[in-house]
Amino acid sequence: MADRIPSDHDSVTTVRATLGTAGSTRRPRVEVPADDAEQFPADEVVRLVVDGAERHARIETALGDDRRVIPGAYDAPRLARDPGDAPNRLLEWVDATDAVSVGGSVLVDVIEPEFKYGVRAPGERAVYEATESPDESLASIAERLEDG
Repeated sequence: MADRIPSDHDSVTTVRATLGTAGSTRRPRVEVPADDAEQFPADEVVRLVVDGAERHARIETALGDDRRVIPGAYDAPRLARDPGDAPNRLLEWVDATDAVSVGGSVLVDVIEPEFKYGVRAPGERAVYEATESPDESLASIAERLEDG
């Protein structure tokens, strides 16, 4: 059985972010303040736990400042890079819960820096599967296979 880590564990860092929207689309996205941006790798695909399920998200740099933006959560890394019409699990979570709303806060847990994160409503506690990031050579092989 895999180890599990609660969101209030000493090894987990929690960042308060805003649930904003992307321009005229009004689609919700997680906006991480510039002060905490160094904990989120720009233009990288990471694992993102949303509503208890592990998904994949691309972390982007906001236009005009140093904030990080997570525009969605998808079922596969390639969909996070190029979502097209793929289901956005972040949008589904926002629509399904009354605990978060656009303009309000969300909490982003840094489970494994530059690899795995979790998003949850303020005041809620989450428990995550402990997953270690693969070493660089394995990660690059996996990325090439996904792209190929």
